[in-house]
Amino acid sequence: MFDPSAPHIIILLVVVLLLFGSTRLPGAAEALGKSMRIFKSEAKKLQDDKAPEATVTPVASWQQPAPPQPLPGQPAATQPATDATQQQMADLQRQIRDLQRQSAGVDAKAAADAPAEPQGAQQPSTSA
Repeated sequence: MFDPSAPHIIILLVVVLLLFGSTRLPGAAEALGKSMRIFKSEAKKLQDDKAPEATVTPVASWQQPAPPQPLPGQPAATQPATDATQQQMADLQRQIRDLQRQSAGVDAKAAADAPAEPQGAQQPSTSA
């Protein structure tokens, strides 16, 4: 296949130098070095993460805690919060509809004004 002897390596380096230029090669080498360091550190972390997994004993089962039960004297405490949330949602939806109507009105007004502007902007031609 490819036997990298000294003349081959020299020719390859000259081609690389011609392609990338002498100003970009140091930056490319630095970026390559940083990438290699990051890759090595991540590979080492991956190996370190795999080692503790083998020593950890699995828990038989995990159960999600039950939601808190309301106290007998306070069942209405959640109802005002729900009503307030519903009221806020209704107010926001009303505001959205109002804004959409205003936007549609502004768009319609702009569309009606748009044809009038070019006609008013034209100067009557004076021919002598």
